[in-house]
Amino acid sequence: MRNVVLVLMLAIVVGCTQKEKSKPVTFTEGQVIARGKQLVSLGACHDCHTPKVFTETGGMHLDESRLLSGHPNGSPLPVIDENVFKPGHWTYFNEHFTAAVGMWGMTFSKNLTPHGTGLKGWTPETFIATMRTGRHLGMETARPLMPPMPWENLKDLPDEDLTAIFKYLQTLKPVDNYVPEPMNPEQALAYRAKM
Repeated sequence: MRNVVLVLMLAIVVGCTQKEKSKPVTFTEGQVIARGKQLVSLGACHDCHTPKVFTETGGMHLDESRLLSGHPNGSPLPVIDENVFKPGHWTYFNEHFTAAVGMWGMTFSKNLTPHGTGLKGWTPETFIATMRTGRHLGMETARPLMPPMPWENLKDLPDEDLTAIFKYLQTLKPVDNYVPEPMNPEQALAYRAKM
């Protein structure tokens, strides 16, 4: 009789636990956006996608008026020559960390705000496909996301987290900031020669 009671108690505990696990967890839109903001912060997205403000003592902080708006249009580009594109050389960044030069060429951090020069018109599905494939707009035939974008660190995040990031980005103030397309080494050298 004692064993029967133990088996019944165990069945009740397991049954209750399984019911609790099957309940879908729902979050408010505000909670999803807060999660996205947290993931953007933890993922260090501001390091490259937000311009910086510099102090007289050499310190810097995020430019709150241009959060995640990408490489500031018209800002100076690093001085380069053909040697920078050879293996074994350093990668260079501009003062905002929004432009990078390395053996792949020259790249600029994208405007992630919901402006026409940024992510306006994108959908959560487009954003997720971009992060999963490492291709612009998530299209197989589109250009790759270029260094230093660490998309491979994000590609395995669950859809819920990538959606939360996208929803947070859509709450940002839209910033009108056209960012140039990436350049291969030849294009970067030709561009610098014109300046």
